[in-house]
Amino acid sequence: MLDVIGRFGTNEDRLAILAGLLNYRQNLYDLDVIEGFQWLDGSFTEDVESLMGRSPNDIDVVTFFKLPAGQTQESMWPQLHHLFDIEHTKQAFRVDGYPMILAEALEDRHVHEIAYWYSMWGHTRDRNWKGFLRVDLDPGADLNARNLLEAVQFVEPE
Repeated sequence: MLDVIGRFGTNEDRLAILAGLLNYRQNLYDLDVIEGFQWLDGSFTEDVESLMGRSPNDIDVVTFFKLPAGQTQESMWPQLHHLFDIEHTKQAFRVDGYPMILAEALEDRHVHEIAYWYSMWGHTRDRNWKGFLRVDLDPGADLNARNLLEAVQFVEPE
């Protein structure tokens, strides 16, 4: 997350989105969802300021995670559902979030979902190749990232 902040925290809008992302991740940690990683994408990972003359509105996030010990998808859903409700996460965190539970066995539907995200995020809307970011879930590293984000005071260039 330190690298993400260093690379993409280039204006106030982006810093606000990064703060929302860190808050979103903290909500996962508060539910003991600490094992896994996220793919980050969307206009946030592009230079939309130059390309489209606007700041990004949010960040697209797919969270690949293992359920906490002793939990099942059914037992966790009442606690997790709000973190994967698109309208809620966009308003509360500026995150467009989607879940992918990492299970012992990779099922056919998982392969299809992973292929979907890759196909959607491997290209821009103009069909140019691009990448996306992978960031591990890591509460300790996020604390350092939050400290960095709070220390950054963005000043518009003259």
